[in-house]
Amino acid sequence: MTAAPDHAPTMTRLSAADRLAKAAPFLLVPVLILAGFLAIGTTSSWLTLTVSGLAMGMMIFVMASGLTLVFGLMDVINFGHGAFVSLGAFVGISVLLALPGWTAEPSLALNLAAVLLAIACAMVLTGLSGWAFERVIVRPVYGAHLKQILVTVGGLIVIEQLIHVIWGPDEIFLNRPETLQGAVTFAGAALEKYRILAVVFGLAIFLAMRLILRRTKIGLIVRAGVQNGQMVESLGYRLRLVFIGVFVAGSALAGLGGVMWGLYQEVITAGMGERMMILVFIVVIIGGLGSVEGAFIGALLVGLMQNYIAFLEPKLALISNIGLMTAILMWRPQGMMPVVKAK
Repeated sequence: MTAAPDHAPTMTRLSAADRLAKAAPFLLVPVLILAGFLAIGTTSSWLTLTVSGLAMGMMIFVMASGLTLVFGLMDVINFGHGAFVSLGAFVGISVLLALPGWTAEPSLALNLAAVLLAIACAMVLTGLSGWAFERVIVRPVYGAHLKQILVTVGGLIVIEQLIHVIWGPDEIFLNRPETLQGAVTFAGAALEKYRILAVVFGLAIFLAMRLILRRTKIGLIVRAGVQNGQMVESLGYRLRLVFIGVFVAGSALAGLGGVMWGLYQEVITAGMGERMMILVFIVVIIGGLGSVEGAFIGALLVGLMQNYIAFLEPKLALISNIGLMTAILMWRPQGMMPVVKAK
């Protein structure tokens, strides 16, 4: 009797290759950090730049996460997303400036309470603004990408002008709360307290989003809606309400990112959100449209690349992330972790 051919080794090799391909995006961040260490050479400088890059990446992720869900679920190209970044920054910073007794005290509890209150106010107002934006501007142009670009850019301009009317055209400078100023020394490196807080806060937001999307019913509906909206509707779920909820949540996250970025830069302008949209769209594209995990990895890569290149070769800093996006899209044209939609 002829023995049946043994296909187990081939299957094992394919499975290992598949696992490696799936894990490859997660390896890019530690590889980039290691490359940065080898290029910079000085441990203290490398550590300072790494923490700064991670903090920057976390804040970009907060802004980009809502946009990638909106595009993945609703197929909406929302260039007005940057307006909610600016609006959130102005609302949140206005709250902080109105609480000098909380921010000037050398009390971590009071300082964090002031920041959290500012974030809450910013998220509520930008969430409500996002609801109105979806109803008035976005809803009439579902399915028409060119019209979406035109009307959302128009909405961005209108909101920026409203910010000028309410808060004035000038930049607003601010100081961080007392206990979030300055830096701590670790291994000879000066690490800014706020940047450390931004890393922790951004990581907590990512884990919370991942938990909601993977462990809750509403998260399951959102993920299923991204992949096959018709199937979700056929099961009796009102996907339109999910659309609105995701848009509101995405706008609120943009407002949260605006507050964090304003405290990071210690200055806010009406056009800050529009400028940040370049990095946000790079993150959404290289991460894979609709993928929160992809946006998270992409944001960390963008933040680290920006800081490393700015230190090593400042003239190349402006184009470093364009080069990063080009390289990743040549490797994976649909992004690192694209969401596969049902046909």
